[in-house]
Amino acid sequence: MQTIFAFVITLGILVSIHEFGHFWVARRCGVKVLRFSIGFGKILWRRTDRHGTEFAIAAIPLGGYVKMLDEREEQVPAAELDRAFNRKPVFSRIAIVAAGPLANFLLAIVVLGVMYMVGVRTLVPQVGEVLVDSPAAIAGIQPGDEIVAIDGTATLGWQAVNMALLSPIGESRDLDVSVRPEGSEGVRQRSVTVVNWLAGQEQPDPLLSLGIVPFTLPIPAVLGPLADDGAAVRDGLRAGDHILAVDGEPVIDWMQFVTLVQDSSNRPMQLVIERDGERQELELIPNSRTVNGVTTGFIGAGVQPVSWPDTMVRHLQFGPVAALVEGARETWSLTTLTFESLWKMMVGLVSVKNLSGPITIAKVAGASFDSGLENFLHLLAMLSVSLGVLNLLPVPVLDGGHLLYYLLEMVRGKPLSEKAQSFGLKIGMTLVVGVMVLAMYNDLSRLLQ
Repeated sequence: MQTIFAFVITLGILVSIHEFGHFWVARRCGVKVLRFSIGFGKILWRRTDRHGTEFAIAAIPLGGYVKMLDEREEQVPAAELDRAFNRKPVFSRIAIVAAGPLANFLLAIVVLGVMYMVGVRTLVPQVGEVLVDSPAAIAGIQPGDEIVAIDGTATLGWQAVNMALLSPIGESRDLDVSVRPEGSEGVRQRSVTVVNWLAGQEQPDPLLSLGIVPFTLPIPAVLGPLADDGAAVRDGLRAGDHILAVDGEPVIDWMQFVTLVQDSSNRPMQLVIERDGERQELELIPNSRTVNGVTTGFIGAGVQPVSWPDTMVRHLQFGPVAALVEGARETWSLTTLTFESLWKMMVGLVSVKNLSGPITIAKVAGASFDSGLENFLHLLAMLSVSLGVLNLLPVPVLDGGHLLYYLLEMVRGKPLSEKAQSFGLKIGMTLVVGVMVLAMYNDLSRLLQ
């Protein structure tokens, strides 16, 4: 239910802002708006304002539309011809159509600006391990190095590092990586050679492909929240218990304990634990569950959170103006990356399996909604940029297709024929439906996996 709620809220915000852009500029250009709808299908709620515009919420929350007075769709009374969309100058029509995508870019700037005004916590991008013979190792990057910048773009956290490494997908060149060695104040330059970087990979992992494993804190096997009906509570474990050994084998960290539990389905485990400063022994029998044909053990226990030292955490917070500037900068980076990725997908450098549809968006929205305001706002900004970019593509049916028609009208001095526009509409509809089917197929494939 939370995933569905987060999806509806996220999509509702994105669609409302997009359509409001069309609506607001249409009103300013003297066009009569007949309906402003969020969603498609059966109308669940409606209200008509003093201008005669019907505001509606419909049952299928996968989009929306602004219906304007237009002679091409219905007969317009002579007294209202000057308020018809098709009667407006081409510059007005361009402004109305472009306003939707532009509203999405503005939303991203504002959302990111708010995020930076509230404050963002991010981990210092310090290298934990460098894989042998990897591009990073060959370039001389060492464990403990902090990644300061990539190709001149500052990287204040791991998210910025990943974004910078996604930009050169499919390229063969040297990446200029600036690092600050551990314990040093100076910055050194490293040249990392990549060949056909991440080309065609279904789920690219830039850091691992470069040979870099981020620094992580060791997580001791200390129990956190426990499920009331789990094996841990049943067999006497408590939150705060430190698992020292299992069947005589010392337990180094949490992941080792998780692996031992998973391998012990319905089999007794002899534990040595530390509780309130004293050692105790007890027997634990994990429950069993089967997922995708694989049977594993589980005990209904989480790990006790580990706090990062202040030296490894950055708190980024700006004043209103600086925050909006940073929001605009990041929106521009997301926009250029999205355009580049779409182009590289068209030429085969990026796998089409990276396309996502509503199922993946819903899952990610639900996860970000659960993980805090910062993650939700960042996802909202990313999706808003994606919506803006996609709508600017010169494909009939989309806003970009209409803009293309109007630009051709400016060059020719007259509109394209109805036949040409209708033909383009069919091609555009075919392309859009095809992409939607592919995205849904990718979603279902991930879900089944």
